[in-house]
Amino acid sequence: MSNKIESIEMNDANTNPVAKFFKSIFKRRASLDARKARSGYFFIAPFLIGILLVYVPILADSIWFSFNHISFNPMNPGVLELEFCGFDHYKAAFDNPSFVTALLAGLQQLVFEVPAIIVFSLFIAVVLNQKMLGRAVFRAIFFVPVIISTGIMESINSEDMMSGNSGEGIDDGSGSGGASEIISALDIQMLFANMKVGGELVSYVVNIVNNVYNIINFSGVQMLIFLAGLQSISPAIYEACRIDGASGWETFWKITFPMISPMILVNAIYTIIDSFTRTTNPAMNFINNYNGPNEEVSIAMAWMYFIIVMVVIAVVAAIASSFVFYQRRD
Repeated sequence: MSNKIESIEMNDANTNPVAKFFKSIFKRRASLDARKARSGYFFIAPFLIGILLVYVPILADSIWFSFNHISFNPMNPGVLELEFCGFDHYKAAFDNPSFVTALLAGLQQLVFEVPAIIVFSLFIAVVLNQKMLGRAVFRAIFFVPVIISTGIMESINSEDMMSGNSGEGIDDGSGSGGASEIISALDIQMLFANMKVGGELVSYVVNIVNNVYNIINFSGVQMLIFLAGLQSISPAIYEACRIDGASGWETFWKITFPMISPMILVNAIYTIIDSFTRTTNPAMNFINNYNGPNEEVSIAMAWMYFIIVMVVIAVVAAIASSFVFYQRRD
């Protein structure tokens, strides 16, 4: 009896025009999604093939080399002889005080630069999102340093920074020193003399102001991402806020900031990676120019540095995810 009922229902579904209509829509949507998925895989296929054939073998060899002593066969110079040594290279990296100092200097540079770049790029994006004369020109002006800093100008700038700090130890990323300083700690102390401000905040403000050139140079991409996020917010939301009598300050913190919080997370991760992989980063500069007795130690340093970068990104992502707001689109 139940088989007969099921067959009757199947026949009704096949003969019912409404059921046929919805069935065709679902099939069409499923096929469209499948075509989009296939198109996406087609476009990223060259990248995936390059990763699998080029980068994965190199990464595997790099990891293996970090656990081995490498030497050349005197009978056949083109052949490498590997002697497994375990974590000796990693221990040697930790025992190197210059490497530890470079890591701490890189982390200090990260702490100084990332918040300043995020705040500055968000501020400029909010300003450039307003309706004003020459808005496109101002957007191009703020993005020009990104284009300039990707070529020979970046090499000249990095060489100038390294030569300016020669003989003074590892560059801490502050960009301060000599005539390049805009303000001094004494000026800030005099300004905050009656405000009971600690010395750490004074040092932070001095480093940020003296490093304003690099902050502007490294804020172009973040500014564009923030602009895209700001322009995706519906004007009807701001219109409703104005009708309710909300001030600009309240609108920013209750509407704009939550709506672009996903962009803040994206920019934070991008800025951290950019800061850690920059040629002027003290740790990157130390690893690239390492000339110790065992050059395999530099490979271990690079992988330790990679793990530290991943840990920092995971911590920042976990903290930022607690206040990120994702708008549901029903």
